[in-house]
Amino acid sequence: MNNPALLALGSTILCGTLAVAGLHTYASGKAQRQALEDRLATGHHKIGRGRRFSAIDRRVRKTGIGRKVQLKLSATGLDLTPGEFFVYMVAAVIGLWLIASSLLAPFFGPIAGLIGLYGANVFLNWQRQKRIEAFIGQLPDLARLLANGTSAGLALRTSLAMAADELEAPAGEELTKVSNELALGRSIDDTLNELAERLPSRELIVLVTTLVLSNRSGGTIVGSLRNLTETLEERKETRREVRTMLSEVNATAFTIPCLGIGAMLMLNAMNEGALARVTGSPVGQILMLVSLALYTVGFVVIRRLGKIDV
Repeated sequence: MNNPALLALGSTILCGTLAVAGLHTYASGKAQRQALEDRLATGHHKIGRGRRFSAIDRRVRKTGIGRKVQLKLSATGLDLTPGEFFVYMVAAVIGLWLIASSLLAPFFGPIAGLIGLYGANVFLNWQRQKRIEAFIGQLPDLARLLANGTSAGLALRTSLAMAADELEAPAGEELTKVSNELALGRSIDDTLNELAERLPSRELIVLVTTLVLSNRSGGTIVGSLRNLTETLEERKETRREVRTMLSEVNATAFTIPCLGIGAMLMLNAMNEGALARVTGSPVGQILMLVSLALYTVGFVVIRRLGKIDV
């Protein structure tokens, strides 16, 4: 190792960041569970936890990137503010930078930092997609509840509020937002369309379109919702089968970059300082960047080949 002090410092920062994030996740989950128990017992929501890094959060929210991060965070369901996310991201980038500089070579420090920045964006997109997948899995139950409520003579607003109380997260949380906005006087069309934009999926768009058109025309939606429930159940099973079939392809896509990183670590361990000597010249740096680009292209191509829209 080139510099044990840098490795120790980077590992400490990264582990500390992960520990704080883990404690934050645990505390948020515990608070949400307690709020759910209080709501079930008393019918009232509990006030959320206090926020950290308020000054940084106010400054981040004023920037264009901060507003985009806020939109992504609202779609992920994470109990984080843009300021908190920014602080955790910066700490993780610094830790990765120091660890890469120590384990590999100083040349890899900025690359690891950029990977950390990209990884933060990938993490948000992954959390958003994970929430969308969970919401899609609940759509058959949602359509069934709306059909039952409508067939019982309830208005669509009341049926949505009833479904918000019956369903678990994320559908329950999203429908609670819809019910609160409807209570403030917003139209059903705007509220449901905003929900479809926040959690984009074909299944949700079909459901929202059915509800909006039925609300505009004033016709009955019971038959449409019951047919839609059966269709959503079939699509749910199809998506599960496709995801199982593509699991090997996705695992291969992530294995290839890990093999490259492992090979560099083994090379540097067998011949200490080899990577520092290779990246000490412009030619070596160019070749290293080309190899990293090839690994990236391979990862993207395999992911594209294994992506099937259902």
